[in-house]
Amino acid sequence: MFSVPDDILIFSLSVPGISLLEGRYIAPGDAWYHGNNMTDEVREGVLRELQEGVRKLSLSMDARLIPEVGSNIAYALPGARGPEQVAAVEGRMVRLGRTVHPVGPVIFGASDHVARIVLTAMRFDPLVRCAANIRYSAESVRTLEEMLFEVCSFDRSAEPPGVKTMDWGVASCCKEGVPDVIFDLGAVGKEPMIRLLGENPDAVVKNILKVSARMNKE
Repeated sequence: MFSVPDDILIFSLSVPGISLLEGRYIAPGDAWYHGNNMTDEVREGVLRELQEGVRKLSLSMDARLIPEVGSNIAYALPGARGPEQVAAVEGRMVRLGRTVHPVGPVIFGASDHVARIVLTAMRFDPLVRCAANIRYSAESVRTLEEMLFEVCSFDRSAEPPGVKTMDWGVASCCKEGVPDVIFDLGAVGKEPMIRLLGENPDAVVKNILKVSARMNKE
């Protein structure tokens, strides 16, 4: 019989109708060990990476990409399982004239909405730990497709009762792998939105700035 050492953690993640990462083995020293056991060094590293990403967005992101509800970018600890283990901008990033302005600092637990995008994506691919939302436009979606990103959408009107939109919407787009981009066309009282996903803030920020650069050329 196969035996598992005492220092190995076995876990299984699932959502209704979808089997995820069953039987994965994780050692406490592994980068994917549970977020609650992260060292201060790892937590500080996540904050530093995200702070640098926010700095770059503040300097170079086209403010026209900020939605009415504001933008946020979230970065999870390895193995994160709850919003308190996901860092984001407190108060989101807003449009201030022609500039992008972060309302507050980067801290853990600052976002529930964007954190749910990351946490759901991580159930399908633990490497995808970062996500950000930007304003929807057909032109931006077309630009992302032309840049050969994998783009997926979901229809809010098809959302089953009793589930959270981001949990269901993101999961519905990840059954065959986590796409680079997930968007929806909104609903009554819900703004259409584009979400970019990646392994870290550097990857996500670079993609947002590519869209910005294309906008500025037009």
